Amino acid sequence: MNDAHDIRIRPGSPADAPVVLDMLDSAVAWMNDRGNTEQWGTTPYSRRPGGAERVERYMTGNTPYIAESAGTPVGAMVLDSGPSPLMPIAPAGEPERFVRLLVSDRRHAGRGIGAALLAHAVEETRRAGVRLLRVDCWAGGGGRLVAFYEQNGFTRTDTFLDGTWPGQVLARRVA
Repeated sequence: MNDAHDIRIRPGSPADAPVVLDMLDSAVAWMNDRGNTEQWGTTPYSRRPGGAERVERYMTGNTPYIAESAGTPVGAMVLDSGPSPLMPIAPAGEPERFVRLLVSDRRHAGRGIGAALLAHAVEETRRAGVRLLRVDCWAGGGGRLVAFYEQNGFTRTDTFLDGTWPGQVLARRVA
């Protein structure tokens, strides 16, 4: 069931950090329950060294957005002007917006939350006068996450390895 029409997206703030951290923790548990221990590991995000601090930085040093349904946070996205300097990703060579984080509350899966957040990223990129929106994601697991981004208008560009973690960079041109 796709209920994207009842999703409202608002700017995030530092006060949203705990709910985003909870979403990340539940996403790790959800993936692990399905046998995926490679994408984000097995340790809850909140218990990883620097995990909570990273989320706080996302909420203060980047441009965060929260998806809500009936006033309840159901997803989060963080935009930045480029990829994390910690990732082995080449600069775009032009102004860009980069999706640094995209997560939805797994209790609300299948409602189009991720797609709604990505559509919002496209609009924010356009509003900023920028023509390139990029994202990186895990390329393992049979490519299901890569396919999700492709279904949302992104095209594969570069691949990379972060240690043994296979990554895919995708791009979307914004008119």
